[in-house]
Amino acid sequence: MKTILMFHRDDCGYCARAFRAIDELYAENPAYRQLAIQKVEETREPEFADRYDYYAVPTFYVDGEKRFEARIGMSYETIKAAVKDVFDYALA
Repeated sequence: MKTILMFHRDDCGYCARAFRAIDELYAENPAYRQLAIQKVEETREPEFADRYDYYAVPTFYVDGEKRFEARIGMSYETIKAAVKDVFDYALA
């Protein structure tokens, strides 16, 4: 199982969608609850966040590799599918 690093902001609507997706995915597949997710609120840990190459949040890294970065206009369904892909990759 691989480690997931998630960058987010408390004031981000796309991040709220990602957190909603995480909760739904946990309910749909209990195996996802085993995943280790380090959640970093970038405004509280800017020095740590600055070490990573991303522009938008939420952004997910798996074992140091960027696997998903949100873009303007993404729907909830698109974000949920991307988070599921991250989870499946981390479980493999």
